[in-house]
Amino acid sequence: MTVAAAVDDDMERTEEEEAPAAKDPNASLPSPTYRSLAAPVTKPVDKFALLPAFLKVRGLVKEHIDSFNYFITKGIRNIVKANNRIEARNNPSIFLRYNSVRVGVPSVQVQYIAEKITPHFCRLSDRTYSAPVLADIEYTVGKQYELKRKPNFIIGYLPIMLRSHACVLNGKDEAELARYGECPLDPGGYFIVKGTEKVILIQEQLSKNRIIIDTDSKGRVIASVTSSTHEIKSKTVIFMEKEKIYLQLNQFTKPIPIIVVMKAMGMESDQEVAQMVGRDPRYGDLLYPSIQECAFERIYTQKLALQYMDDKVMYPGAGNQKEGRSKSILRDVFVAHVPVESGNFRPKCIYTAVMLRRMMDAILNADTFDDKDYVGNKRLELSGQLISLLFEDLFKTMNSNAVELMNKTSEKIHSSPLDLSLHIKENIITHGLERAISTGNWDIKRFRMHRKGVSQVLSRLSYMASLGYMTRITPQFEKTRKTSGPRALQPSQCYSLGVEDLSLLSGEEIHASGSFLVMFNGLILGKHRQPQRFANAMRKLRRSGIVGEFVSIFVNEKQDGIRSFDDFLRDGLIEYLDVNEENNALLFRADSLLYLLVYAQRPLLTTKTIELVGYDKLGAGQNATVAVMSYSGYDIEDAIVMNKSSLDRGFGRCIAMKKYTVTKEKYEGGYSDRIVKPQRDKDGALLKQNMRALDEDGFAAPGLIIRNHDIYVNKQTPRNTKRDSGAHLTDRDYKDSPAVYKGVDGETTVVDRVMLCSDTDEKLIIKCIIRHTRRPEVGDKFSSRHGQKGVCGTIVQQEDFPFSERGICPDLIMNPHGFPRCKINLSKRFFQPYINNTSSRVKGYTGKMIELLGGKAGVSCGQFHYGSAFGEPSGNADKVEDISRTLVKHGFSYNGKDLLYSDCYFKTVPKSLFCLSGILGHPCQAYVFMGPIYYQKLKHMVLDKMHARASGPRVLLTRQPTEGRSRDGGLRLGEMERDCLIAYGASMLIFERLLISSDPYQVQVCRKCGLLGYYNHKLKASYCSMCKNGENMAKMRMPYACKLLFQELQAMNVVPRLKLTEG
Repeated sequence: MTVAAAVDDDMERTEEEEAPAAKDPNASLPSPTYRSLAAPVTKPVDKFALLPAFLKVRGLVKEHIDSFNYFITKGIRNIVKANNRIEARNNPSIFLRYNSVRVGVPSVQVQYIAEKITPHFCRLSDRTYSAPVLADIEYTVGKQYELKRKPNFIIGYLPIMLRSHACVLNGKDEAELARYGECPLDPGGYFIVKGTEKVILIQEQLSKNRIIIDTDSKGRVIASVTSSTHEIKSKTVIFMEKEKIYLQLNQFTKPIPIIVVMKAMGMESDQEVAQMVGRDPRYGDLLYPSIQECAFERIYTQKLALQYMDDKVMYPGAGNQKEGRSKSILRDVFVAHVPVESGNFRPKCIYTAVMLRRMMDAILNADTFDDKDYVGNKRLELSGQLISLLFEDLFKTMNSNAVELMNKTSEKIHSSPLDLSLHIKENIITHGLERAISTGNWDIKRFRMHRKGVSQVLSRLSYMASLGYMTRITPQFEKTRKTSGPRALQPSQCYSLGVEDLSLLSGEEIHASGSFLVMFNGLILGKHRQPQRFANAMRKLRRSGIVGEFVSIFVNEKQDGIRSFDDFLRDGLIEYLDVNEENNALLFRADSLLYLLVYAQRPLLTTKTIELVGYDKLGAGQNATVAVMSYSGYDIEDAIVMNKSSLDRGFGRCIAMKKYTVTKEKYEGGYSDRIVKPQRDKDGALLKQNMRALDEDGFAAPGLIIRNHDIYVNKQTPRNTKRDSGAHLTDRDYKDSPAVYKGVDGETTVVDRVMLCSDTDEKLIIKCIIRHTRRPEVGDKFSSRHGQKGVCGTIVQQEDFPFSERGICPDLIMNPHGFPRCKINLSKRFFQPYINNTSSRVKGYTGKMIELLGGKAGVSCGQFHYGSAFGEPSGNADKVEDISRTLVKHGFSYNGKDLLYSDCYFKTVPKSLFCLSGILGHPCQAYVFMGPIYYQKLKHMVLDKMHARASGPRVLLTRQPTEGRSRDGGLRLGEMERDCLIAYGASMLIFERLLISSDPYQVQVCRKCGLLGYYNHKLKASYCSMCKNGENMAKMRMPYACKLLFQELQAMNVVPRLKLTEG
């Protein structure tokens, strides 16, 4: 039984003097809202009155910012403090010491002068938004080893997270953010590396400093703990094999008996070891074979145990001596998170006894095994922890390189003056951090960490897409493993999978029943006999602010293998920003590819969460009037039919802005590229028509139309860059190397703007933004908010669209077969006013249907409706019955349908429900479900994917056409397409597509053995290697890839034989 209190080290609060002065979180709230915070909570709906005030100071990305703030205020100091002195190996008097370290203001070096920078400037100039890491150092100088101090010494540049304490945007209001070129709704929490926005994803790992009971690949029961401190990271494993218990550490050549380990730590009495594990006789029976093994090895004292372990040390110490190495391994590596003070190993002995007890419980009762996929056994690593590991590795690498240079310099100390500060290379930390965040590869051999995809490019398709990247959790397991556990949904994730480590630790009783171990971050602090009283007292301290808010306090009881957790409470972190401005800052960005919806709207049916996160202020869709009916054959399944007049009015129209970058390179000898104005003849006419978009400065003129193959930067490159420096270059010494726009013929694109900036190497960078306004076309993809996506099947004139007697014409038509039957609940209560009660096939509503009803009622009454999932009982969502009454009140059908079955119903239904066919003008003989639904245009557009070719490049291996639009590839005819052609009997089309238009190849086949032969050019005859003659050879055509497959099978000793008949 255990009472545990755990806290994430990276989430501890920083000292008040280190954090900036915090503003009153309630200062910006309206006074009624401020007064309502003290109102009693009598209903669940009253809780939402507290959320705006709570989320005003919290956000979805607050965990990222807090983690990074802890690193730059405390974490970096702890790392430097643990490695604050380096010295030469052959002369300890030559040393360098770091006295303090801190992170400066974001800046960049321009001609050896530090200039402050902003995130917007770094985006435009392809720079890294970073700040110098400053340290106060002291080191020996000269032959007399004089001590010299150097304050504010730069040891590297650290990329700065936006909105953190070190960022210039921290604490700025909306007006100040707008002056900095930032969106007020942008939550921050990401980095800018080389002009690209990068976000470090949350990494899911097994918790550190926690005992995990599991089985290994050999089926053995193991108790493992991964220890993590600022000095060392290690993994300790205790396992049972052949009824004996062993310790496994990487520092030993073979497993060590556990009783030998206990004796080596000073516990020489076998009885004391058995009593510490537990007084149950079953524990003694499991421990007895290990005690016998120790006696068989004649190990009775601590000295003998240490000698036994010294012989098993894998890496000897200095002078190739192993004596004393095992004791240092037990002190520093074995369960490294448990400290050894003044040579007292008893805390480690107690912790080892707990591990043994947990392992024996699992052997006796299989229900006590730990589930690695359980949320409580996971640790979510944030950006602060990941950068901390990377910085620690780079800092130690920089110091080790400096030590090597010290050793070389100390040998020449009598011939040259000594300045150790010159050995500190800041590029090691700067380039290491930039490379890791830019590529997403965390390769840290020191800590055995090899991860890919840790950081990704922040998506800017929509506001919700950006927030989704910030809160995404990435599990770290091999994607190729065929295990369902990590991929399956864990019941413990419900309501508890958040952005912080739940820090669930576990322990066991040692002696008396009813005594609970008190554990803190994996350390055993003591025992307590009243766990509930202790836990309640700790919770009161947490509520009062004395104990950190990220401390998780719970009671872990184990009785007959049953676990119960009395407290699994977590604080919610949700983003809410109370602002009214639109995202105008996007117009000043220079993304590689940016899609902007022209007429973004707010959804008519919303939820409480959408309002809290601010998504209603940055909409990514439009309210389209949708008619659910079968209309022509172009709306099969999920396809939709669109109204041409709606497209003319701007529905689904977007602007695609693509960035093209040109660099003015510099070469040896002082030469560089040059930008020249367009060449003209004597009459002033352009020599080349593809220069029509250029201005007189050689750049594309903003606002001009640019077509395919037009030049947007007229650049010239020196023909010879290896000539002597200082030579004058004439026009003949340059060659044309213009930047040519590659677009789509027939499309009108416009030069939006041209920006000039310089990178870190002082090279001129030209960024040309090309703007293309796109209207929906056949094949473009749309989606509602319920995951029902579909392509545009056809675009029809409004005259041919159905319309009601009110004159309402839908914007798009969706086939009712697009609603899967598995998602629809059968119901009749909404249809009974107008249909026969005996009907049994009437289908009810899904979320999309409720949205149509709510949107239709919202347009009728002029107010927004709420459709929060499961929100009706708490009052956070409008009931369907109330929405239907609103429809009836304004003259619509109770169930949202506007059309009739047949003419016999015309007298019983209001005329406002008439809907006429646009083609014939007759009433449609069916009820049609029609109303507004919030539709979003997806980035999958025909213009970006459309390609075709007659001939082109081929793959060297298979001789088939290449794949993909960028490679000028062909169109793939796969298995499903082949099956369709077979079903239609189009055999000649299959022959033409799969052979003639792909990779035809003539082969020589032996009629006798059926194997492939070859053609002998010397004898001018075919020959079979198996039959040793060429008498029965025949020619035939087959795909080259098929011939290659036959040869690969033959290399595997599988012989395919062809049986030939006369054609």
